[in-house]
Amino acid sequence: MNAADFRELVSGRRRGLTASALRGVLYVGSLGYAAAMRVRNYRYDAGRAQTFAVGAPVVCVGNLTLGGTGKTPMVEWIARWFRKRGVRVSIVSRGYGAEAGSRNDEALELEQKLPDVPHLQNVDRVVGASTAIEEFESQVVLLDDGFQHRRLQRDLDVVLLDALEPLGFGHVVPRGTLREPLSGLSRASAVVLSRADLVDEAERLRIRGIVTQHAPQTAWCEVRHAPRTLLNSFGKESDLSSLAGKRVVGFCGLGNPAGFRRTLEGLGCTVVEFREFPDHHNYTRADIDALAQLAKSSGADAVVCTHKDLVKVRLDALAGKPLWAVVVGLEFLAGEAELVKLLERVTPEGDL
Repeated sequence: MNAADFRELVSGRRRGLTASALRGVLYVGSLGYAAAMRVRNYRYDAGRAQTFAVGAPVVCVGNLTLGGTGKTPMVEWIARWFRKRGVRVSIVSRGYGAEAGSRNDEALELEQKLPDVPHLQNVDRVVGASTAIEEFESQVVLLDDGFQHRRLQRDLDVVLLDALEPLGFGHVVPRGTLREPLSGLSRASAVVLSRADLVDEAERLRIRGIVTQHAPQTAWCEVRHAPRTLLNSFGKESDLSSLAGKRVVGFCGLGNPAGFRRTLEGLGCTVVEFREFPDHHNYTRADIDALAQLAKSSGADAVVCTHKDLVKVRLDALAGKPLWAVVVGLEFLAGEAELVKLLERVTPEGDL
């Protein structure tokens, strides 16, 4: 079962007796997982599981669900916030999806956007954070996708929820997409609703109400992923308006591809074909050939992907059609001042 089929099943959109029976089986499996996560969190909360401090403030950006919630734009925004204040910051991540000896797509994307911010990938995030401080003299460590990684002590936890799939369909994996029960939100310093512009105010209030039940003192923010420009693999940029009225083939390897498709549709183009790949997908020659054939047979004017995909495909055209990535930036709709106050509290003295 691929990611799209899994979401169709656990969301309840797939109907019928077989689908209902499968959801029942997955629910039984989720009971054990939820219990294990509660026990694990209790051990850390009670001080029975060892944690490690690394001698510098640690800011974590994570999520509560499987798949993409827009962590990379938030990591970029926070890193830039620190750099503008002259604070030396490094990004530390596990490197999920990277092939042996290489860097994953998120690291490659962030290296292009933040050339002055070191990015260390290490399965042991404690070692990675220690290395960032010792070798790069980092004053702040920015932990990417580490909310469930509790061995490393942190000073600030920023948790993102995707407005299109905010609460994991109400269940932990495998019945839903929650990595841990919603009670885990109580550890968050700030909860950020990403892609908030893609749902109405009533839905945003509903999500906020559920979050408040579990984390009443947590700061609340709302952001959108605003398209900035088109970029090709040679670094050439083009205005977003160049896609208006054009027929395009879109593709992406994201945890939640629906957000990217909505972004494309908002640019005024006609999405004639759209292909979804697994999150952190490593594109093969066969994948590229299939996309090229799709671009040709569909009569598309262009092929469009995310920046995260472009850094791995590394081509500027498919079947003679230009290949562009949509570069997005984070824009706050609410709560920016609250998040800034939290960041100021963990900023090393003398750097504000």
